[in-house]
Amino acid sequence: MTSKTQTNGATRVALLGFGTVGQAVTRILCSGEIPHVTLTHIFNRNLARKRADWVPASVTWTESVDDILNSDVSVIIELVGGLRPTYDWVKTAIERGKSVVTANKQLMAHYGIELIDLARQHGKEVRFEASVAGGIPVLRALQDGLAGDRLVEVRGILNGTCAYILSRMQTDNMPFADALADAQRLGYAEADPSEDVDGADAAAKLAIIAAVGLRRPVRVADIATRSIRPIEPVDFLYARELGCTIRQIARASAEDDGMVFAAVRPALVPLASAFGRIEGSQNIVTVRGIFGGETSFSGFGAGGSPTAVAVVSDVISVASHQGSAPANGTATTFHKVNGEFVAPHYVRFIVNDKPGIIAQVTAAYARYGINIEGVLQLPKFRRDRLPFVITLEECPESVLDRALAEIAKSDYHVQPPLSLPIFS
Repeated sequence: MTSKTQTNGATRVALLGFGTVGQAVTRILCSGEIPHVTLTHIFNRNLARKRADWVPASVTWTESVDDILNSDVSVIIELVGGLRPTYDWVKTAIERGKSVVTANKQLMAHYGIELIDLARQHGKEVRFEASVAGGIPVLRALQDGLAGDRLVEVRGILNGTCAYILSRMQTDNMPFADALADAQRLGYAEADPSEDVDGADAAAKLAIIAAVGLRRPVRVADIATRSIRPIEPVDFLYARELGCTIRQIARASAEDDGMVFAAVRPALVPLASAFGRIEGSQNIVTVRGIFGGETSFSGFGAGGSPTAVAVVSDVISVASHQGSAPANGTATTFHKVNGEFVAPHYVRFIVNDKPGIIAQVTAAYARYGINIEGVLQLPKFRRDRLPFVITLEECPESVLDRALAEIAKSDYHVQPPLSLPIFS
C-alpha cells in the first residue's frame, strides 16, 4: 500500500530538535538498522551551526516548524523540550493527522491528558516512553508487561542529577555545592539546577508514572516536593550509623478513598536496599501490584544514546501499529493528591551547645504527641556547631513540621533543623 505518508512501506518521520538526543536519534534512524522508517525532515534553530554533514542529503533541514507541520510525514519526534511553544506544535501536529513521539516530561506531565485525548479523537498516537527514566522501558512495561496486575504503588529514584550529587556527597564526604559543581562540569546538571535539586523534574516524571501505571492522573502542581539543598555531609555520617544513606525518592500510591498519595523528597533508605545501592546517575523504579508483588526496573536512564533508543522504539511501535500506545490505557480525569508522609523520621540539629537542649526538644515533641525512637551524637565536632540527630517513631509529616517550627524559634540553633522520612 502506498500513500503520501508511507512510501514503499517506509514511514516518513520528521525531527524537531537536533540537540544531544536529537543527534543520537538521527544516527539510529540513518544507520540502516531501521528499514521501515525514513527520516525526511529536521527542524532546528541556527542551522548554520547545527547542520551535520553525516546526515544523508535526502533529509530536508529547516528553521521553520511550519515546514514540518505542513509536510507529508506521519510521525513527528519532538525533542525541543519545554512547554511553549512545543505544546502548540504538538497539538497542531495531532490536529493535522500526525502521531507524536516525545521525550518531553514537562509537556506530558502538564498537558498529557489533553494531548492523549486529542490523539484518540484523530485516531493517532502520542508516545512518551523516553519522558521517564530515559532508556529504561518503564512506561511500556507498566502498560503492557504488567497489564494483568493492578498496580497500587510506585517508588523511584527518577532524577539522575540528584542521584549523582547525593552519591558523590556520600562517597567523598563532599558538600552539596561542590557535588553540584562537579555534576555541572560533567553535564549532569544544568547551569540552573533548580528543577532537578528542588524536585520538579522528578515530580513531572512521577505524574506520568501515576497516570500510566496507577491509572490515576494527578496535576504536577499538587505533588509535594522538598529540595536536597539542605543536606550536608554530616547527614551521611549519621545515616550510616542507622544503616542508611540518603536519596531523592519519588513515591505515589493509589489510596482506597480514590485519592493519590504523591510526593518527592530526600529520604533515608537502607544501604543494603536496591535504592541504597544506586550510584552515579542511575535511576530505579519499583512498582507494587496486588497480584504480582514488587517489580523493579533500573539502569542509566539519562544520556543521549539511552534516551534515543527509547524514542526510536516508540517510533517503530507507531510505524508498525503493533500493540497499544501507553496513552491509550491512561485515564483522563485528575485525582486529588495527598502529600502527607506518615513515616519514621530522621531529624538533624546543628546547635551552639548548652545544657538542656535535648530536654527542650523532647518536651516539644511530647506536646505534639511525637514519640522519640533514639538520640545520636557523634564525637569530635565543635561545640559551637554541634550536630546531633533524633530519630522518631512513625508520625505525620505535617505534625512534625509544626513541632519543628516551634523548636526552631529557640536561640541555640546554628541553622534550621532538617527532617527526612526513613523508608524501610
